[in-house]
Amino acid sequence: MSAASSWTLNPQLEKDTVNIGDLPLSRVLVIKDANYPWLLLVPRRPNATEIIDLDEVEQAQLTTEINRVARALRDISKPDKLNIAALGNVVSQLHVHIIARRTGDAAWPRPVWGVVPALDHDPQELETFIGALRRKIWLT
Repeated sequence: MSAASSWTLNPQLEKDTVNIGDLPLSRVLVIKDANYPWLLLVPRRPNATEIIDLDEVEQAQLTTEINRVARALRDISKPDKLNIAALGNVVSQLHVHIIARRTGDAAWPRPVWGVVPALDHDPQELETFIGALRRKIWLT
């Protein structure tokens, strides 16, 4: 059995996100919070909690995937700033946040966590956003 086949997504991440697809290493997810265009990359490697838990080839692949997804998010959402971070203080499973920030958003200039309650996505807007992301990430 391969490492990826024994991997499962943390239940909290599963609850808080919408799966939009898999890259060679990582699952790409949209956070269920319409306050911010917010994506997660979760490397499909069991027991990985830190980037250093990946081997050097996987680390390079993760960097490539972060760049690809961040560029797509920037092109689609036109933010003032991108926040990219792997924290894991609440959910230890390795995951990288890619958040498009605007100077007028609810948390600016502070981090997004805990500032305002999560806002439900409009289903049509979410579908449009995911479609645009899929085209940018997988077709470019």
